[in-house]
Amino acid sequence: MGLADADLMAKKFPDLDLSHPWDVSAETAIELAREAEAAAFAADRRVTQSEGASVDTRQSLHLYANTHGFFGRRDATDHSLGVAAIAVQDEAMQLGHWYTSSRRAADLEPGAAVGRRAGERAAARLGARGIATRTAPVLFPAEVARGLFGHFIGAISGGALYRRASFLLDKVGEQVFAPGVTARQMPFIPRAAGSSAYDQEGVATRERLLIDRGVLGGYLLGSYSARKLGLASTGNAGGIYNLVVESTFAGGLDALAREMGEGLIVTDLMGQGVNNVTGDYSRGASGFWVENGAIAFPVQEVTIAGNLANIFRGIRAIGDDVDTRGGVRCGSVLVEAMTVAGEAA
Repeated sequence: MGLADADLMAKKFPDLDLSHPWDVSAETAIELAREAEAAAFAADRRVTQSEGASVDTRQSLHLYANTHGFFGRRDATDHSLGVAAIAVQDEAMQLGHWYTSSRRAADLEPGAAVGRRAGERAAARLGARGIATRTAPVLFPAEVARGLFGHFIGAISGGALYRRASFLLDKVGEQVFAPGVTARQMPFIPRAAGSSAYDQEGVATRERLLIDRGVLGGYLLGSYSARKLGLASTGNAGGIYNLVVESTFAGGLDALAREMGEGLIVTDLMGQGVNNVTGDYSRGASGFWVENGAIAFPVQEVTIAGNLANIFRGIRAIGDDVDTRGGVRCGSVLVEAMTVAGEAA
């Protein structure tokens, strides 16, 4: 394979504020976890069990040097707190999970707020039932919508492209999303999960317009995949460095539900039924059915299906409730129509 080209090596290393060590003792971490779990139990009397609460802190040092004279150092920390609560009613049990994560411990949500959110999510799912098979709008909350753009990232990544295993092969310059969708790689956001001045080969990262009003702006290539395709590295060995999706709608999940009127809010997805070669998408789901712009009842044991090409072009709105916990930053996403497979009509 060989090294990436020398003239592509990063030469500037801005301070991205990624390292904030947290000197938390085991005793303090245990108390934080207990406080969060207690808040989950207090959220609703039906929350009577728990899969636990956890506090994690990580500190890493990444060094990379090569014979081009490149030397890069990346210090980073990651801290998180999460709770998994179980609500029980009669013989039915529902799990609700929530977490907070950040480079800096001071930026974490309070444990009581995390636990309360987990408890409320668990209790809200009690009484879930199936629905008849239909075609309907589907609303993905921000934390779930990130996965849709994760499939997009996989489809424009070099490994899939040179193997000709992507439904977005040869689509640069073409309309692949709805005209309202714009997204950029932004690798220099302070304290963000995907920030870095260079990729895994030392190539400089840069801001890139990857979706411009629905049009595909380029691919994600390291030096190996780029050479296989007869192209140049884009500084994406190791993946993407913060994909930021612009909001198109003034409001978050609740406002988008009102905009949707009737349809399915998907809060959980199961299974791996996504084919990046064809774009076929089929996954088990649970969530809430919406009528007249408000949640009517919780839903379980359904399957949502479609083709990613149609799903992307069918995006009707992206909310401003942006989830910043990962390398993909986007708000809730309303898709115009998908097949919702449940009980026979």
